[in-house]
Amino acid sequence: MEIKKFGVVGAGQMGNGIVQVAATSGLDVLMSDINKEFTAKGLATIEKNLARSVEKQKITGSERDEILARISTTTDLADMAGVDYVVEAAVEREDLKFKIFQDLDTFCPAHAILASNTSSIPIGRIAAQTKRPDKVIGMHFMNPVPVMKLVEVIKGLATSQETFDITWSLCQKFGKTAAVANDFPGFIANRILLPMINEAVFCLYQGVGKAEDIDTVMKLGMNHPMGPLALADLIGLDTCLAIMETLYDGFKDSKYRPCPLLRKYVEVGWLGRKTGRGFYQY
Repeated sequence: MEIKKFGVVGAGQMGNGIVQVAATSGLDVLMSDINKEFTAKGLATIEKNLARSVEKQKITGSERDEILARISTTTDLADMAGVDYVVEAAVEREDLKFKIFQDLDTFCPAHAILASNTSSIPIGRIAAQTKRPDKVIGMHFMNPVPVMKLVEVIKGLATSQETFDITWSLCQKFGKTAAVANDFPGFIANRILLPMINEAVFCLYQGVGKAEDIDTVMKLGMNHPMGPLALADLIGLDTCLAIMETLYDGFKDSKYRPCPLLRKYVEVGWLGRKTGRGFYQY
């Protein structure tokens, strides 16, 4: 099946990045969110990113214009009736994702593949919300999407080989490197990454070290490009907590118990960079 029209549900940090990558690869892309303010903000981010690419002479001004011309926006999921492939990139809430997939299953044509950018929720549970589980797959991009090369591709139990092959080809078309993960909570990336971040939060919580020192140890001692607490702020502490809760609920293993300090920060609205305050102030 040839993918001509590509849809993305969610115009936030991950969603607009996926839109940019898809449009840059030559696809016509429809970006959806719940209101025009969100889609306008997502489009503005894409325009800013592309302007920077023009300044750095990575693309020409005419190429930027062509990319932007391939992007359209909507606030009505029913407009996804014309897409061949859609990626859901909403916040990491199971109830919200389930509702989106139920709606997409209703609105999208029968041949359309429904992918989720979920960072932790098992694909089989999402696929069960639809009448096309063979056409549901995980396509987990890394943040920031235009820069990071990795995409985790996750097959649910019912995902067909054709759906997998088309998704794999799309990753190549987008200039990404795909890695296969089996359908477990957190997959590969976040089953490893988030417990490390959670342990760093425990170190802060228990007074083992200050945030700056914890991050310095991991950057200089382990050669990480960014410390775990700064990375948590970039990801969003609400997302980090949601992933840890998915891991804990999925495995019922105490090693995945979210740190109380992480939960406290989320409860008071200190979510990281997006709110101006997390483990650091911005």
